Amino acid sequence: MMPVAEKNHVWTISFIGGSLLFWALMVAVAVQDYLRDGGQHLWEPIFWESSSALVGSAIFYLQWPLLTNKNLLQTPRRWFLRLTAYLPLVCLGFVCVTFSIRHAVYAVIGDTYSHDPWLEVLMYESIKLSIFFGLFYLVVFGVQSYVLLLEEKANVERAAKLLQDAQLQRLSQQMQPHFLFNALNTISALMYSDLKAADTAISRLAELLRHTLDLAEQTETSLAHELDLLHAYADLMQLRFVDRVSISWQIDPYAMSCKVPTMCLQVLLENTFKHTVEKRSAMTRIWVRTTLLDGVLSLVVEDDAGQLGQNPNGLGLRNLRQRLQVMYGDTAQLQIRQIAPAGVSTAMQIRCHRSGSEVEMSAAA
Repeated sequence: MMPVAEKNHVWTISFIGGSLLFWALMVAVAVQDYLRDGGQHLWEPIFWESSSALVGSAIFYLQWPLLTNKNLLQTPRRWFLRLTAYLPLVCLGFVCVTFSIRHAVYAVIGDTYSHDPWLEVLMYESIKLSIFFGLFYLVVFGVQSYVLLLEEKANVERAAKLLQDAQLQRLSQQMQPHFLFNALNTISALMYSDLKAADTAISRLAELLRHTLDLAEQTETSLAHELDLLHAYADLMQLRFVDRVSISWQIDPYAMSCKVPTMCLQVLLENTFKHTVEKRSAMTRIWVRTTLLDGVLSLVVEDDAGQLGQNPNGLGLRNLRQRLQVMYGDTAQLQIRQIAPAGVSTAMQIRCHRSGSEVEMSAAA
């Protein structure tokens, strides 16, 4: 959205340009009429129209606070009635000042400015001014109404953005206790089977908490940062399910600076542990894949033993779907599918976007 000061500057320049163009048009018409009537001094029609333009512009400038009064513009009827009420005074003032200037200039050069009787002049100029100023009022009203519409649209967009940010913060904060609850359950289970592993798990949990604190209230992070968080989580879970899980990492290095929702990969991997690894005593193989193709980032967590249940969308996945909808709309996808003969693939696709500094670092690399 254009800043207010810059917007006013553009409007002022446009108004001045339009006024000069209108003045040039009126001068051209006056000169043609003057020459057709046998006039000999071209400076006269130019001076007449210039004096009219000067006084008209001064009146218009004096009316500017009224013309741009936002409270009146909210009720167009009041705005037009207020301007119409001042119109007789405007016409009288215009005729008196303009013709006084003309008489004064002619007197200085030793000539006499002649015109029709004052009543006829007043009637003619009033009708002409009413038409001209009426057109100007309509133009100003249209422009000002459009500006107010843009400002209102900007306010609505800002309000929507604030609401969106608040919703994302709520969803992101909802994931923190959910993740911590699962992590503490893991450590609790290790306390009864392997104290050394439990101690290591506490260290991994501390690392996880440090990463989540680094994210603070961010709703997005780089894929590289997200993978650091995911590796710490994977180490923690492998300590709990020792000899029951194997994780392979297939990471596209060109995608590392892409922005992703915070804790999105952890949600996908956590879902696999909850619905597959925890329910089996045999080895489960898991693949974590990231690919970047034609600007689309694909994040996939896949296993070789899972089965889709009646309700595969737990709290984590429901939360992630809502975040994707709020952040990316219909451009993001989250799909869960069964792999034959066994296995579940959970895939998320979003458009890759990077911050300016990360784009520069990627280009330098």
